Amino acid sequence: MKHVAALAGVGIKTVSRVMNNEPGVAEATRAQVLRAAEQLKYQLDVNAGNLRRSDRRTRTLGLVLPSVANQFSGEIHRAVEDAMAPRGIAVFASSVDDDPEREQPVVAALLQRRVDGLIVTPAAPDQSYLVSELEHELPVVFVDREPVGLAADCVTSDNREGAAAAAAHLIGHGHRRIAYLGDLSTIQTARERRRGFAEEAARAGITGQTFTVEELHDSRAAQEAATRLLTGSEPPTAIFAAQILVTLGVLRALKELGLQHRVALVGFDDFELADLLDPGVTVVAQHPEQIGRLAAERLLARLDGQRSRPERFVVPSTLIPRGSGEIPPA
Repeated sequence: MKHVAALAGVGIKTVSRVMNNEPGVAEATRAQVLRAAEQLKYQLDVNAGNLRRSDRRTRTLGLVLPSVANQFSGEIHRAVEDAMAPRGIAVFASSVDDDPEREQPVVAALLQRRVDGLIVTPAAPDQSYLVSELEHELPVVFVDREPVGLAADCVTSDNREGAAAAAAHLIGHGHRRIAYLGDLSTIQTARERRRGFAEEAARAGITGQTFTVEELHDSRAAQEAATRLLTGSEPPTAIFAAQILVTLGVLRALKELGLQHRVALVGFDDFELADLLDPGVTVVAQHPEQIGRLAAERLLARLDGQRSRPERFVVPSTLIPRGSGEIPPA
């Protein structure tokens, strides 16, 4: 930093203010310092700055996601990074692949790096291991699923209501033999979607005619399950796929069996090119970009000193009819 100051003809404090993106520096001076820093290949030593900074912040955030294979996680990641970038906060992201055993070690690794806050999609059955961190005022926001064992801010989709809307849509188009294909029953959102589907089926009086297959965590398992159902003695006339990878597996099964125009399908989660397939895929679309943005805004508010009671924010889903969910029963 001394070398940059000498080359730019300014004081060390001015260089520090420019490199930390602080206000109060003339634009011409800022440009002069940045040119000198570029010429000398100077990079700010963040760790050294942390030692001197009175608030001891590292300008980093820990983000724990369920699976990088899921488009939903990727969009949350992007939204969080977009919100943090203007504040100069770097995002350390990690995936636990929905493995309950991996959640706590991943969070511990992030805490060891002194992140200023956490945004977590919980996979473990209990998050009470974070109580002490909350008591020491570490901001923690949960996304997609509510925490268990502690009170903290969370941002979720309306999973139960969205699944009920999918079931009502299929029932409204005349279907009675409807299959529910769901994710791991250990996942909170999967249980909520199954519950919403079952409640709507019960309201319509078709519970005895529905099929439920769970523990489908990838497209291959979903394809195999859908194939078994569709080639059985009493195949369903419609399928609700309660997770994006399950939807993809069902689509493959329908195409291989030549049933894509005869069996109705509604998927939970939108995905790229869903509208270009034949027929287009009817989905209950979540809005991960809103979930990620709200979670980031909540965490920034906590970092800025907000001490209000924890809140739960619910982002509504949207049913998008595109053709597959409007196929009538054969």
